Amino acid sequence: MNFFQEDPNLSFILKKYLEENFFKWAEEELTRFGELCGTEIDQRAVHTDREGQPRLIKFDQYGEDISHVWVNEGYKKTVEQTYQVGIVGYVHKEIPELNKKGNYLYSYAQGYLLSHSEPGFYCPVTLTMATAYLIDHYADKKLKEKYLPHVISTGEVELYEGATFLTERQGGSDVGANEVQARLEDGHYRIYGEKYFASNAGACGVAMILARCEGSPKGTKGLSLFLVPWRTDNGKLNNLEIRRLKDKLGVRAVPSGEVVFHGAEAYLVGEMNKGIYYMMEALNLSRICNAIASAGIMRRAFLEARNYAFSRHTFGGFLADFPMVKESLVKLAVKQEVETSAIFSLVNLFDQVTALAGNKQDEVMTRLLIALLKMESAEQAIHFSHEAIEMFGGNGYIEDFVTPRLLRDAQVLTVWEGTANILGLEVLRLIEYYEAHTLFLEVMTDELIQLPERLQAHTAPIQKGMKQLHELISFVSLGNQDTKTYHCKRVAKLMTKIYESLVALQDAALGGERKEAVAKIFLNETWGENQWVDEDMLALIYFEQIVGGKNTANV
Repeated sequence: MNFFQEDPNLSFILKKYLEENFFKWAEEELTRFGELCGTEIDQRAVHTDREGQPRLIKFDQYGEDISHVWVNEGYKKTVEQTYQVGIVGYVHKEIPELNKKGNYLYSYAQGYLLSHSEPGFYCPVTLTMATAYLIDHYADKKLKEKYLPHVISTGEVELYEGATFLTERQGGSDVGANEVQARLEDGHYRIYGEKYFASNAGACGVAMILARCEGSPKGTKGLSLFLVPWRTDNGKLNNLEIRRLKDKLGVRAVPSGEVVFHGAEAYLVGEMNKGIYYMMEALNLSRICNAIASAGIMRRAFLEARNYAFSRHTFGGFLADFPMVKESLVKLAVKQEVETSAIFSLVNLFDQVTALAGNKQDEVMTRLLIALLKMESAEQAIHFSHEAIEMFGGNGYIEDFVTPRLLRDAQVLTVWEGTANILGLEVLRLIEYYEAHTLFLEVMTDELIQLPERLQAHTAPIQKGMKQLHELISFVSLGNQDTKTYHCKRVAKLMTKIYESLVALQDAALGGERKEAVAKIFLNETWGENQWVDEDMLALIYFEQIVGGKNTANV
């Protein structure tokens, strides 16, 4: 299977945002990468999940602590193939064939295809992207020259995968409670303490960590950012150890461990006590990766459900012949397309902000959309995996099929980079400090006005939702802190419905009859007041147009 060719919606999105010559080049590259993800990488993902999980080799034959993480040869091959196509590198350096730098839009398109196969392969890429961002934006010249070429390598120098270690045992999401220390000894910083959930441990070449310098204040304002090489220049472990690897429910491909630092040499990145601000920027990047991974799982779950429905013969026909199955497939197709388009519209805005082409309002809007879409897509990835399992029946619960792994992998995406509760609080902060709700409603109003006249009749439910949002925020703003935190996820959910509905109509304005059908069904499912009786049965009317027929792509 070629995941890129199976998804015309991705081509539609890329064509909307990329310059013509960039799009033509990307289309050829993603066709090759989509084939690779749908064949070799997908096969390796099965092996890694079942038999080839990372293993910690704690000691060598002499009893010395080497804290070596073994990964299988297929995993190593996937690492090589993935980074060499520029999934990280081309964000920061020129694409040789185009003589220009790439962007996050292209990188996230690669990540989306990769996540069809295994989000556990995409996690280290995400961490390396965040590491490259921090080094490129905040490291001094000497540090950047030494490490950035390795982190963004596409094969010309040794690759150093990255990692971002935040979580500590006593802190978790409360990063301000972190205790890991950075001490200045003989002119060098050294790190002491433990990071409790450190993904890509043992596989990374450098780790970006938050630590508290001696004399720094408590809380997040006392945290500084450090680059910590995994090994010293002579190849020895940098005074650190892996206590153990975590036995995770899913994403088993990526080694996650407990890392203890015993005076590891480190380099301050940026200004002292500004680490939390730098890391939050990287965290926003990672949250988009999380949403991209969720969209990839959603698409793979839909593909598996669709293909099974057209091949499974039962009760005298194929599953896809039954109206309730048609409805399920149409709902999945529509939600996945709109969700993916919404995420990439965010990515396009993120590209502008990181290129310093946006303004303060763009920055606030970007942070808001990151919180909204990360929350929504992660929840939908679980829902889609569940729907695929149900389509398969008993087979869907058997590990011989991909569906159980999709569900296991999807579950972590609601936790990684911030739970729904944490993201709800982020939305609340943006409202309180930047009046993000006012900006959001202004942007939505402006965008709705720009829709073609033929689609204006479909904006009524969105307008009603915007009125509800205004009323909800007015109520919440007058309440105490308990009232605000109680309702923050409700605010986020309503904002998401409004934004995705707008995106559905914007796609309909460009995509013709099929995209109009997608928008019509999406709006009906999102805002329909009478959910019990569906007299129109739109899913049956548009089934062929949206889902396609047997052995066809979703065109």
